[in-house]
Amino acid sequence: MSQKDEGLAPVLKGLSDREVIARRTAGQGNHVPFQSSRPYSLIFKENLFTFINAAFFTISLVMFLLGRIGDAVLVVVVIFGGVLINIYQEIWAKRKLDEIALLYRPKATVLRDGEEQQVDPSEIVLGDILLLHPGDQIVVDGSIVGDGRIEVDESLLTGESDSIPKVAGDPVYSGSFCVSGTACYEAEQVGTTTVAYQLMSGARAFRQILTPVQREINVVIRVFLLIACFLWILVGISFLSRSYSLNDVVQRSAVIAGLVPAGLLLAITLAYGLGAVRMIGQNVLIQQANAVESLSNVEVLCLDKTGTLTTNQIELQEVYPIGISEADLRSLLGIYAASTKAGNKTSEALSNACPGIIYEPLAEVPFSSARKWSALVFGNEFSNDLSQPKDQGTPSSPLPNPGTYVLGAPEVLLSAEFMTPDMLHYIEEGAHQGLRVVLFAYSPEVRSLSQENAPPVLPKSLKPLGILRFSDQLRPEAHETLAGFAKAGIELKIISGDNPKTVAALAKQAGLRSEITVVSGQELALMDQAQFDQTALSSTVFGRITPEQKAELVRSLRRQGRYVAMTGDGVNDVLSLKQANLAIAMESGSKATRGVADIVLLKDSFGALPHTFLEGQRIRNGIQDVMKLFLVRTFCVTLLIFATAIVTDSFPLQNKHSAIVALIGVGFPAMFIPIWAKPGAIPRRSMVRSMLHFVIPATLTLTLTALVVYLFYLVVAVLDLPPTMDPSQLDYGEPRSALVTILVMGQLLLLPFLKPPTKQWVGGEPLSGDWRYTIVAFILLGIYFMIVAVPPFRHFFELTPLSPLGYLFIGLIALEWCFILRAIWRSRFLDHFLGIDLG
Repeated sequence: MSQKDEGLAPVLKGLSDREVIARRTAGQGNHVPFQSSRPYSLIFKENLFTFINAAFFTISLVMFLLGRIGDAVLVVVVIFGGVLINIYQEIWAKRKLDEIALLYRPKATVLRDGEEQQVDPSEIVLGDILLLHPGDQIVVDGSIVGDGRIEVDESLLTGESDSIPKVAGDPVYSGSFCVSGTACYEAEQVGTTTVAYQLMSGARAFRQILTPVQREINVVIRVFLLIACFLWILVGISFLSRSYSLNDVVQRSAVIAGLVPAGLLLAITLAYGLGAVRMIGQNVLIQQANAVESLSNVEVLCLDKTGTLTTNQIELQEVYPIGISEADLRSLLGIYAASTKAGNKTSEALSNACPGIIYEPLAEVPFSSARKWSALVFGNEFSNDLSQPKDQGTPSSPLPNPGTYVLGAPEVLLSAEFMTPDMLHYIEEGAHQGLRVVLFAYSPEVRSLSQENAPPVLPKSLKPLGILRFSDQLRPEAHETLAGFAKAGIELKIISGDNPKTVAALAKQAGLRSEITVVSGQELALMDQAQFDQTALSSTVFGRITPEQKAELVRSLRRQGRYVAMTGDGVNDVLSLKQANLAIAMESGSKATRGVADIVLLKDSFGALPHTFLEGQRIRNGIQDVMKLFLVRTFCVTLLIFATAIVTDSFPLQNKHSAIVALIGVGFPAMFIPIWAKPGAIPRRSMVRSMLHFVIPATLTLTLTALVVYLFYLVVAVLDLPPTMDPSQLDYGEPRSALVTILVMGQLLLLPFLKPPTKQWVGGEPLSGDWRYTIVAFILLGIYFMIVAVPPFRHFFELTPLSPLGYLFIGLIALEWCFILRAIWRSRFLDHFLGIDLG
């Protein structure tokens, strides 16, 4: 047992192992079904039983009954093959999530036979005594026992962020967490009888939260689904009113079904899965489904200095005694650090530098980020029966006077008018060096500083005893990390409870620009809402900030349209983490912090954050590129269906024709684009709107070009028709094959436009210099001509071979289309007409 908790041990022994076994056998354990991800049944249901899958299944069944086995097999392979890949990927993700949830599930500290044990919450039984430290989650319902005192945040249950004091007899509930202090509580409700389980059983189960990109894509898919339904109705009416065969109707229905870009969701799923795997390799654990995309949207990153920029390895550098000798000051500091039950990094640093004997205080006020101070109250008699720390000498003198000893921020304990110029200079000098400066003070008052249901108050007439300077080392990767944030285009806000000048000095040491703007929590408290919002946007460093102010800064940035990520490791960061768009926690941070985080940095890999943000941008850019190709293809085929019906009273494509255009023009490129995508700035507007510059000109010009080619070959076919033959017997083989060829060429020529390898291809997108996309386009074009050249493949896809001169003719038309499209992009004629902002 730790030295800090020995005051609780003599009266609180906890259950014996025999009692634990007996109660677990009697069904008094805390075993609760914990679901961290979707069950297998839901994965299969959501992927298989969809409207569009039902439509494809019906079409393939009818084709099979009509004897068109090839068409039926093609529908099954293309559509249901993608569904099976999606199911496999989600099952793989589920297993990974379940493993991670088990590995990082919060542990509980129980007292059994007087000894502390770390156990899984499922091992707790009714009557167990559990120990709480700052940052620990309360995992079952119970009541405080013993002499401890804590402050609890119940906001996860009540929505209120106030810290509630708890002493012996007060109830505590699972779902809340300890903010400050140390105490024990007895488990009185376990398993499904706890308040948190009854309130949050639905919330604990996995809920599929769609990301912003997924929501936009769902809108696109539903729009095309409505268009498909409309066209199916028209096809049904034409079947009843005209002499179309059932085979023609089924063929057209299959082509219309292919207009719904269901493959987009598969492309997104694979892109997210690939990103998650890459992030795990960088020691970044994704805990929420939308975290990957959130990374790509982050504009502002709020950092908590301690444990983020710094290692949180605090050391006492020097002391400045006031009115007493340095030896007496160190003696008092050693006693103070040894006697406090609610230890923290500061008290640990004091214990290491100033050994002292443990005394039992009459009262204790644990440190709180909101108060910025802690205190111990000693009476006239001291319990000196506890042994002093091993290998440490006896302090130079005993505790001289009873009273209250306070450790905290200098400006909080004493106003500047009660400090001498030397004291102020010493404090200022330490702050400018990036040192943490703390004041140690004394009051002769011997009374409890806490009142029931009221926050503790400082004693009057505090007398300064000394000023302490602590150092906190910068993380070795801090310089490189901040440079990485700048490269990713992310604005930094450093928010801390320390002195603003200390924080600013450390930020500059870490490489932050020299023209940073600094503001304190006291200044923020005097501002109205408009001034607060403006300061939140314009300032870089915020010091002496309370947890409530930190959360309000995040809320202010979000209200002003910023996408905010927040990193933290301490209990004081929980409120702000919950307010951020993206919450990032350190693995070594408190259990409560990890519990509310979307992302956990394993091994405290702060240096992985810039790479993580760039990875998020890369994923979103890849998805956007894939979506551009899908939209061009889908819009183009949709417009061709309407255009040919109006101009020629015919249907432009067969089912297999539509399939080969989709596979070669979009499907295969979509496999490479998310992998090869690069990070970069992302337009801060709707994804669909940001793509109009590329999609609209490409769609309209390709549709007109394809329609001209189709009509040309259709006219040739009509002119070649013998006078005695009925026009209804016209062979659409060559016109449709020519249409397929120009569509495939057009889709593939969009790849170098999408990622221009040279300046000659720049028009719709900026220069990339990446030749891989162009090479893939040529390879896929070669595959298409191989299909045309090999009779079995050509017959399967029902293509009619054209003459070499015909393919050359179509190729020249495709190149001419490229020049026209590039000219339209460069002139931005359609952009101005549509009012698209490219800035």
